[in-house]
Amino acid sequence: MATTKELSAADIKTSNSVLNQLIDIVQADISGSSTRQKFQVFVTGGVGPGVTSSLFQTVYDQSFTLQTANPIVDMTVGLYISSSVIMNSSSSIDAAGKILFPSSSLMMREKINVYRQFAQLLRGNAGLSFYSPPNSSVATAKIDNALFVSFKRLFARDKIKRETFGCRLFSSGAYVTADEDHDGPPIGAQGQSNIDVTSITGSMIVTDLGASSNQAKVAYGGEVAALVNAADTSNKIGLIYYDHGIAVLDMDKIFSGSQKMSGTISGMAIGNPVAGAPIPAGKVVMGTSANGGNPKARFNPDFLVSASIDNIVDHICSTRFQSGSNLTAMTFQNQTNINSTLIFCRAPANEFNYSSNPTFVNESNRIVVIEPGQENVQRAFTMPTGIGLYDAMNNLLAVAKFSRPIEKNDERDISFRVRLDF
Repeated sequence: MATTKELSAADIKTSNSVLNQLIDIVQADISGSSTRQKFQVFVTGGVGPGVTSSLFQTVYDQSFTLQTANPIVDMTVGLYISSSVIMNSSSSIDAAGKILFPSSSLMMREKINVYRQFAQLLRGNAGLSFYSPPNSSVATAKIDNALFVSFKRLFARDKIKRETFGCRLFSSGAYVTADEDHDGPPIGAQGQSNIDVTSITGSMIVTDLGASSNQAKVAYGGEVAALVNAADTSNKIGLIYYDHGIAVLDMDKIFSGSQKMSGTISGMAIGNPVAGAPIPAGKVVMGTSANGGNPKARFNPDFLVSASIDNIVDHICSTRFQSGSNLTAMTFQNQTNINSTLIFCRAPANEFNYSSNPTFVNESNRIVVIEPGQENVQRAFTMPTGIGLYDAMNNLLAVAKFSRPIEKNDERDISFRVRLDF
């Protein structure tokens, strides 16, 4: 008998299944300086030494200098071009239609472009804004100042599973001892900074609770749902795009806009060598008027306008997610879609008991597995070790190997199942 057999349509079946994996991102990975890589591609000129900044930062599961480090998530910020922050901080528009900003601001056009890039990717139009909930169009639902959290495919896989996303952060920054109008001692001299000091109050849990019933479909972004405050699910504070693995957080709602901000940030400045409160060139101190700083600076709009993207991401990652802790900062379950083809290779009792291998018979054309003189007593048998799948042109496409040889004789009817996952 031949050792090949043609498969029929009844022998082939396709199926789909889903594999879920729990992803847990700890606070130390987000807040750590060695686990957060910067890609400094923005450079200014002019006053002082200039400012160098990234357009986004990547969080790794260990020091990014190690070859075994895996990138987990990219984080950046973006501002909507027609938001009040942009309109109130711009000085004019030139003849080419480019928005102009004063020297006290930094990277404003880059922040606008980041927002536009995510709008193009997720909404299909760079000029559109994000709304939470996604099917809303009211002004109070619009996300003007966004924190974009983009998970790497290694962790997000095919998509994020609905109602599994959670994020713990602090809406309030560290307390500053100066009074409401910053009339106390100079911030730079006394070290009263909250830009780089870990927050300990105002904890908030951001989740996609209720996404199964409130999800929506969008043309370019796939499945999307509103992110809510776990303590008040009616408070919509962002969006999560499951297929892309991207969370869009409304910084006006997850962070206190009236939060007093103080500390040193990058800026177009020549420096201030005043004794007792020296400020290096290229730096500006918020919370004081020294070296061009704003003594009444707030998170919104002052910090969002005056700080570089690196300064803003550094502040959010290092202070709003806790520091040096292995507690969970973000968690979700990913989803891997598995498409399977099941091929049933059936060997009835009267088939595959002989082999086309030349060693199956000796020079006298006698079957070697049957002892001499026992031809009428013993039956021929084979020991298959694998299955080969061929196309119509007899080209070998795939090989399935058994864990051990299996005896096949005329008293055994065997079916082998080959599973191809992709």
